[in-house]
Amino acid sequence: MLSTFGAIWIKFASVIMSFIMSFGTTFGIFVPANTTAPEDYLDSNIKNVIYLIGDGMGFNHLEKAKNERNIELIMDTFEFKGESMTRSFTNAVTDSAAGGTALATGVRTYNGAIGVYPMDSLDVFSHPKNLTELCLESGKMTGVITTDETSGATPASFSAHSSDRGNTEDITEDQLTSDIDLIWGAQNGVATKENAEANGFTYITTSAEMLALKEGSRSFAQFTNALWTLTPSDINTPNLEMMTMKAIDLLDDTDEGFFLMIEGAHIDKHSHSNEDANMTEALQEFDETIEYVLNYAKADGETLVVITADHETGAIVANDDGTYSFTSGSHSAANVPVLVYGSEVLIQNGEVLNNYEIPIRIAYILGFTEEEFPFEVVA
Repeated sequence: MLSTFGAIWIKFASVIMSFIMSFGTTFGIFVPANTTAPEDYLDSNIKNVIYLIGDGMGFNHLEKAKNERNIELIMDTFEFKGESMTRSFTNAVTDSAAGGTALATGVRTYNGAIGVYPMDSLDVFSHPKNLTELCLESGKMTGVITTDETSGATPASFSAHSSDRGNTEDITEDQLTSDIDLIWGAQNGVATKENAEANGFTYITTSAEMLALKEGSRSFAQFTNALWTLTPSDINTPNLEMMTMKAIDLLDDTDEGFFLMIEGAHIDKHSHSNEDANMTEALQEFDETIEYVLNYAKADGETLVVITADHETGAIVANDDGTYSFTSGSHSAANVPVLVYGSEVLIQNGEVLNNYEIPIRIAYILGFTEEEFPFEVVA
């Protein structure tokens, strides 16, 4: 527990830093994110957004998977292809928490932070709104699914606000007390049947329970085995493609549309350990999920599909013999892909964006204004 003096000091420091943040915005120390007018991106044909994040997925991850598995990738068929620069507020190399926050809120924060301003980490005054919250307020159905634990950094960035990605209890409480329609991933030891049901969620742990869900229900999944494999690890456990298929089926039943974030977390996890076969399998399964999403979007005609990554992991390089190798077990500052289907305005071929610009443009495509989704400060 903080002492009384410590609590007062933290609050005072937050006040000072928030003032500095405001002063910096006014006088140009920080760069306003919304440098383009919202009306330049409005696309009245778009009702739904499916946002796919390949955690740790750089350009050479795609090449390595194609080379070693002798496959073509659906990702390569997307018409609009650009890049994202992935730094955080504090570091040239971001982590998944700051990277996820930028992709969810349009605000860069410090490494380790989940959905908070870098100068107001304790949320004394406010926190940035994420795309999930924005879409909920507009009446859309929403979902967050991942192969990671539900409180992992990327799903947390779209469903919670915390000064530290390690605050599993706080993140899970934010998720359980939210109005999100479905949050699915691996168990984290904190979410339980009791606290999920107390907050209006149906608690599920198996594929059969997932498939039995009816439209109009809200659900919180805590699956117990690997979710990233091409073939489900057992009969009780879905993979990412199966979760995606059912999630879309549950969410696409309203006139207002839906927002769904899908994370393939194990591209990153297996890149940290330089496990070639597992990484390329996780990436291929992510791509098969994308194939289902793309086919849905083409048939639907009102869905924006955006694919990107929070950062690159493993510093994969091309060798002289045409192969690709890991050179690190950590994140790198390499740019990552941004691939788009469904809109001609989010990115142009070859365009390089800052990571925080992606959710800004998504919001504007959906018709939201600067007043409804204010992106205050980035660096």
